[in-house]
Amino acid sequence: MKSNYRYVLPEIQALLASPDLFAKAAAEPTRYSYADALLALGGRNPAVVCLDADVSKSMKTTMFAAKFPERSFNFGIAEQNMMAAAAGMATTGLIPFANTYAVFASMRALDMVRNSIHYPRLNVKIAASHSGITPGPDGVTHQAQEDLSIMRAIAGSTVIAPADPTSTRMAVHAAAAYDGPVYLSFTRDPVPVLYDESFPFSIGRAVVVRRGTDATLIANRDLVIQALIAAELLARRGVAVRVIDCHTLKPLDEQAVLRAARETGAIVTVENNIIFGGLGSAVAELLVEKHPIPMKRVGVKDTFAESGPYLEVIDKYGLTARHIVKAVMQVLQRKPAAKAETKAKNRRMPRR
Repeated sequence: MKSNYRYVLPEIQALLASPDLFAKAAAEPTRYSYADALLALGGRNPAVVCLDADVSKSMKTTMFAAKFPERSFNFGIAEQNMMAAAAGMATTGLIPFANTYAVFASMRALDMVRNSIHYPRLNVKIAASHSGITPGPDGVTHQAQEDLSIMRAIAGSTVIAPADPTSTRMAVHAAAAYDGPVYLSFTRDPVPVLYDESFPFSIGRAVVVRRGTDATLIANRDLVIQALIAAELLARRGVAVRVIDCHTLKPLDEQAVLRAARETGAIVTVENNIIFGGLGSAVAELLVEKHPIPMKRVGVKDTFAESGPYLEVIDKYGLTARHIVKAVMQVLQRKPAAKAETKAKNRRMPRR
């Protein structure tokens, strides 16, 4: 039987319908995968330098510092200074990777990120761990539920939120080869290893990881796995859902989104980010101008979250597979075919 999945490891496909998925699947925080990729980059490219803001142990960039001490710089709890220094280093031809938590990269150091890095379009890579509400145990002050929205709003920004360790490593190498500022968004908690090495990562190119014709789920970062689980649950109901890993939030892959809109007629976006200004907003803005269809957004509503175990926190705030299934069923009812069927049923009902 032909699989509906592309690039998704067979062992993951077998576990998608299992409640033991997160217990049995190989998993790793993408911040660790980033550290591995950065270490490999350091060996290949002497222009790569590593800048830290007192989170080197958490992000495991201590490995880079141990191997390349002359190319490693720790600024302490001074994220603004780190970003300004990264900008200066980039003007000399170096490729700085500036590492910190997403709340500090996108908010505390935003002035320097915007004016010192993006305005002159310098070749700085911002590596942000603890993105979204993935740092459930750390509470609101460390949950960067707005980081993707903030970074997307900056002119000339490139924003990448990879779904698993495999695509994370690919994203880091792609960012290093890209000329210009890049924001890389990583998770605190482990996420399953989803993809094999054939995953075709390219900046600005979304990837269809599950085929389907009834509706499309467009997701990024840690919620791609939740979208895949939801697609499997929907398949039991006879609903064939396409799943797109939209790892690059900006630039958005407009062709992939519009193709999904034309071919499936209904879209649900899924993001571990505030509902305003992120993936859902980007897709909605495109569709309303070029191909309006029924659509729904799954994301963090107009609220702050709270401390707790990662899976429990994202479930409480409506980001897990069961919530995604509900959103798909709602959006399917708004498809023209569903509306026509409802009208036909109403016409056949006897009047009283």
